[in-house]
Amino acid sequence: QVQLMESGGGLVQPGGSLRLSCVVSGSGFSIGAMGWYRQAPGKERDFVANIRWSDGTTNVADSVKGRFTISRDNARNMVSLQMNSLKPEDTAVYYCNANLRRFGITSPWWGEGTQVTVSS
Repeated sequence: QVQLMESGGGLVQPGGSLRLSCVVSGSGFSIGAMGWYRQAPGKERDFVANIRWSDGTTNVADSVKGRFTISRDNARNMVSLQMNSLKPEDTAVYYCNANLRRFGITSPWWGEGTQVTVSS
């Protein structure tokens, strides 16, 4: 059994900060990469950021570059997203994603999502 557990969402004012985290639990897997996607009502799920597990190489969407920072904690199988200078357009459900290798194949796993609301 593999589970992705997200935390850290909430309500914040424009210009504020939040830190999301996601922990992968279970056994029999190795992590290729973890990251975050987000989906606002009526819109597609968009890529936000990810990080390669082997060397920590990151990719960040242009819309959040300079404001969001992704990091990993290998010992905890955890990825974090530090979100600063939040804007109302950042409001969305944020989904943790993990590319996991199990039984010789790699497949994506998803968390349930955590709500981030940026509003005054």
